[in-house]
Amino acid sequence: MSNDLILEYKEQIKLLKEQVEELEKSNKSKDSANKRCLQKLENATMDLEKAKETIKDLKETNQMLVEHP
Repeated sequence: MSNDLILEYKEQIKLLKEQVEELEKSNKSKDSANKRCLQKLENATMDLEKAKETIKDLKETNQMLVEHP
């Protein structure tokens, strides 16, 4: 009986270790996806700032052309 119990515990430990490995692998994959998303967001934010600056410059140029044709 004691040996059976030990074997059962060993099997449960093995299964738990496998589950932990799967969770760690999944976690790494999600971390990578989050990093890619963050990079895209940072790039989009920089593009937005550049676009805002361009719009501002164009408005200023337009205003000068309207005031001094």
